[in-house]
Amino acid sequence: MSALRTILSRSALPSTRRLAAPSPAASQLVRNFLKPSSPVLKAEDEEKARLEYEKHRQNVDPKMASVDESLTFEHPKTSEWKAGDPGHDVVGAGHGRHNKRTLSSLSMDGKVCVVTGAARGLGNMMARTFVESGASSIAIVDLNEADARAAAKDLEEWFVTHGEAEPGEIKAKGYGCDVANEQSVTKTFDAIEKDYGSKIDCLVTAAGIVENFIATEYPTEKVRKLLDINVMGSWFCALQAKKRMPEGGSIILIGSMSGNIVNAPQPQTPYNFSKAAVRHMASSLAVEWAKDNIRVNCVAPGYTLTNLTKVILDANPVLRDEWLHRIPMGRLADPSDLKGAIVLLASDSSKYITGSQITIDGGYTCL
Repeated sequence: MSALRTILSRSALPSTRRLAAPSPAASQLVRNFLKPSSPVLKAEDEEKARLEYEKHRQNVDPKMASVDESLTFEHPKTSEWKAGDPGHDVVGAGHGRHNKRTLSSLSMDGKVCVVTGAARGLGNMMARTFVESGASSIAIVDLNEADARAAAKDLEEWFVTHGEAEPGEIKAKGYGCDVANEQSVTKTFDAIEKDYGSKIDCLVTAAGIVENFIATEYPTEKVRKLLDINVMGSWFCALQAKKRMPEGGSIILIGSMSGNIVNAPQPQTPYNFSKAAVRHMASSLAVEWAKDNIRVNCVAPGYTLTNLTKVILDANPVLRDEWLHRIPMGRLADPSDLKGAIVLLASDSSKYITGSQITIDGGYTCL
């Protein structure tokens, strides 16, 4: 032990050995290394070099990265939307049942699907997509109960009329619900459980609003309302759906490309950070609920041509061209462009996908 202490104590002492003096060749290498690689510029050459750089140091009004403070609007009232327009394309390529060979795990047959904000627009299209993919049990949730019931009735009749279902084959029911109110959400999911049984296979939270005001003039009560609907609405519905997924299921939170980027030229800071919250909510719940076989993902659409978008563009015609020229694919999305992602994430085809975001924006966020 004493020998070990002696060795340790000696190793701790500073070395008294002199370092060998560098050879002349080594000294020359050091001097060459420290010597500037080029001589100092003369005054006139330095000024010339400065001017070469200076031509690129200019201040401009950025055309693609500025906010137009005149582009403000409130979320349109239902009465401002075109009556009887579901807000999406219902016929044409990509619609209807596919009868040829198809991956069986993409089928929604036998699944109970709940979609919020489904009286019209993207939510309504997603509800119809589940029926196109084989589902027969659809709960349509929207703020106005009459609108939700009318949408459910129209859905059933449309598929029967177009020969895609037998009368009585599809069970679609409409529910009035304020997703921003926890008690209303609980009551609605209790009613869905009573009507469809204790199992929900898929939830899509498509209910949401968007408004544009510059940050310094954005009314606080409107910010709170937007966050209550977009963020807390998704939160309340996800919690209630989780309780009714005893064997697992799929929850799809509808975010936006605005949760990843800052839109321009319209000012919409609260909408942007509300969708950023939805995106991260999906990731966080995915980790927490993975042990329960519940997958949580986010779909982030870009600019999409819905009834709501048409109302906004009619009031702000300059926006359409601004948006189009920022989209690499050169067009707004049709609602049907979201169908594939919705079916993928809702079906068993994505049984190992959770905590992910699928961005459907025509390449907008690549720039």
